Amino acid sequence: MKKHILPLLFGILLMVTFGSCVAPKKIAYFQDLSPDSAAIAATAPVEITIRPKDKLSILVSCQDPRLSNLFNLPIIISQVGEQSAGTARGVSGYTVDNEGNIDFPVVGKLHVEGLTRSAVAALVKERLEKENLLKDPVVTVEYMNFAISIMGEVARPGRYNIDRDELTILHALSMAGDLTIFGKRDQVKVIREENGKHQTYQINLNSGAEVFASPVYYLQQGDVVYVEPNGTRKRQSTVNGNNVLSTSFWISAASVATTMAVVITNSLKK
Repeated sequence: MKKHILPLLFGILLMVTFGSCVAPKKIAYFQDLSPDSAAIAATAPVEITIRPKDKLSILVSCQDPRLSNLFNLPIIISQVGEQSAGTARGVSGYTVDNEGNIDFPVVGKLHVEGLTRSAVAALVKERLEKENLLKDPVVTVEYMNFAISIMGEVARPGRYNIDRDELTILHALSMAGDLTIFGKRDQVKVIREENGKHQTYQINLNSGAEVFASPVYYLQQGDVVYVEPNGTRKRQSTVNGNNVLSTSFWISAASVATTMAVVITNSLKK
C-alpha cells in the first residue's frame, strides 16, 4: 500500500501545480478545413453603402481643369503650430445629412444613402453630363471617416480606417496584428448598429464554414470587433495574477508540497 502512496501524491501535486498552465486547445483557425475537405460556398460579397453622417471626398476632373474646379471643394490649408512654417493640406468632404443627401456644387442635392462608392461616382457623372455641365468627366469618390474599432485580445487594438469596398473580418483582424494567444477564437463578437439598434453577432474562427457563412463576414463602417479573453487571461487580471510567476501561486504550491511531505512522512512511518 505504501508504495502506491508516493506516486499518487506526486501526481496530485503535479496537477495542482501545473493545472492552470495547460494551453487552450482551440488555438488553430479553420480546424474543419483541409486540402481534402469539400469546398465551402463563400458568402456573397457585401459592399459598403453610404449612411447618414458619412463623409465623402468627391473629386471631378476633365480636360479643362478650370471647368472641373467649379465642382470640387477647396483644399483646406491650415497652419501646424504657431512656431512652424509647415502647413497641413486636406480636401474638404461632403457630409451626408440625416435624409441621406449631399449638396453638390452647381448640381444641388444628390441622394446618396444606400449607394456604394462606385454608384455615387456614376450618379455624379450622370448629372454633370445630363445637365451639360461637363463632357466626359472623371469622378473619383473616396471614404473619409469610415472606420471600424477592434478591441480585446488582439496585438494592436484600436480604430482602423476602411480603405476598401469589401472588408472581411479576417482582413480586419490582420490589420490589428491577429489575436493574441489569450483570445477566444470561438467567441469573437461583432457589434453593429442596425435600424437604430445595436445588434451583436458571434463568429467562431475555429470553423471555416461558420466564418465564411457569417452575416458579419463582411464588415461595415462603425462595426466594433471584440475578442473575449480566455480563462488564463482572466486569471492573470487579478491583483497578483494567477500564473506560474505570481507570488501567490508559489505560496500555494509550497503549502501543498509541505502538506504532502508531511503526509508522505507519516505514511512511511506507519
